[in-house]
Amino acid sequence: QVQLVESGGGSVQAGDSLRLSCAASGRIYRIYTMGWYRQVSGNQRELVASITERGGTNYSDSAKGRFTISRDDAKNTVYLQMNNLNPGDTAVYYCNAYVQSASLSVPDPYWGQGTQVTVGS
Repeated sequence: QVQLVESGGGSVQAGDSLRLSCAASGRIYRIYTMGWYRQVSGNQRELVASITERGGTNYSDSAKGRFTISRDDAKNTVYLQMNNLNPGDTAVYYCNAYVQSASLSVPDPYWGQGTQVTVGS
């Protein structure tokens, strides 16, 4: 079993910053791509940013230039630095990771429980 635990969400005002963290634990042989998604109630979950095991990154158009994704493999942790937040960023943010649990296993996707980010005006 693999668990992803998120932290760092909260309520802030427009223009403020937050840093989200997601730590993976359990049976972990190797972690491949990790990413952050967000979801507003009633809407589909959408990708915000992702980072491969080699450090390559991708961002949504809304995140580009404001958010930075990074990872610390020694801690099995992925971060999302969120700057210049605006009310449109209000959502539940979910961590995702593809985890290989053993040398002969296929990587499987795992999700965190989600952390709420609320941005006032």
